[in-house]
Amino acid sequence: MTVETKTLPAEFADLQKYEPWILATEPERYAKRLASSMEEMQDLYDTVFPRLQSALDHIETFDWTNLPDPQRYLFHLLQSLVMVSFPVEVWKQARVPDSGAAYLDCIQEPVV
Repeated sequence: MTVETKTLPAEFADLQKYEPWILATEPERYAKRLASSMEEMQDLYDTVFPRLQSALDHIETFDWTNLPDPQRYLFHLLQSLVMVSFPVEVWKQARVPDSGAAYLDCIQEPVV
């Protein structure tokens, strides 16, 4: 079995250690969030958040309808950053507080 390496653009090679967070769908990102410790999410947040604007500026130099793989992977990493931002900034836990067994399924992914 061959495992695909999701290589980021050279300018963001220092973020490559977060490859496990490069996930294409919201359900995958949510499952990763639930399976991760607060320390793991805090590390992702503390490292990637300061690079957010430069990453977006980089991605925006490409055609959004046909992103090359490295830029698409960078975008997916930023989507994971969004996924952990509320748990890190507000809740201090992976799950939504006081939500019990409630769960929402994403029925359509954004295009990218």
